[in-house]
Amino acid sequence: MWMIPGQNQSWVSEFILLGFSRDPTTNSILFIVFLLIYLSSVMGNGLIIMLICMDTQLHTPMYFFLCILSLLDMCYVTTTMPQTLVHLLAKSQTISFAGCWLQMYVFGALATTECTLFVIMAYDRYVAICYPLHYTLILNWGLCRQLATGSCVCGFLSALLHTFFTMSLPYCGPNKVNHYFCEGPSVRSLACMDTHLIEMVDLVLSVFVVLTPISLIVASYVHIGKAILKIKSTQARCKAFSTCASHLTVVTFFYGPATYIYMRPNSSYSPERDKQISLFYNVFTALLNPVVYSLRNKDIKRAFLKVIGHGKVDC
Repeated sequence: MWMIPGQNQSWVSEFILLGFSRDPTTNSILFIVFLLIYLSSVMGNGLIIMLICMDTQLHTPMYFFLCILSLLDMCYVTTTMPQTLVHLLAKSQTISFAGCWLQMYVFGALATTECTLFVIMAYDRYVAICYPLHYTLILNWGLCRQLATGSCVCGFLSALLHTFFTMSLPYCGPNKVNHYFCEGPSVRSLACMDTHLIEMVDLVLSVFVVLTPISLIVASYVHIGKAILKIKSTQARCKAFSTCASHLTVVTFFYGPATYIYMRPNSSYSPERDKQISLFYNVFTALLNPVVYSLRNKDIKRAFLKVIGHGKVDC
């Protein structure tokens, strides 16, 4: 801890991440489970990126955004899992104040960027189904690049505000974070001052990065649903629904837990429950993305079979 000259008060220079358990056997089991999940997430998302880059038939706006989503998921899970794996086997579970600051910022930036990207992907589906003849005209490559860049800028700027307000609070002990990584609400609960104002600022930010995207996604799918119901062919209607199912599945697993963590008051903070819930939008979503998009997507399966040498196979 740092001592403040002339004052009988100290400030923490590092945090201790308590993780999931103190039992070595349990930690060993968790290490194996999390290692398999992490490797599967990285390889699965990496495979999707490789297939989209290699197959020219996948060079469309939808797969462009899917490629970015896979890249975000790879980076997203890498901000927390490697350190968690080390802490599961190491005797020391410490992280420096600066390291905690950086992890919180990068995690928040990638998560917020992904929130915005989900809205863009919903808009992509809206244009594809409601205006199929003008799809490539509306979602041209210039607009796609602008939307992708804009989502990154929004994500990294909003995360900077969240991290700055959280880490600028005074932390004078204790320094034990009951979590497996430096997530905002968990760290903020250790501040040695009233955090009500910071909570309000965080709530306002959460409205913009969580509730607003959810509202836009719902609005997009309301219009998509109306358009699909007007389709007379049952086969065409099912195909249109299936193109949206993968996106809706990933969005639900991501936004459901994230909304609970960031949109509820600090008074209802429950460390053990929050650790488990955060696994859904931090770890399982990154694993779910390649599974959902590969199993339900004929184009991805066709590209994979083509790469491994089976040529054009009817999927």
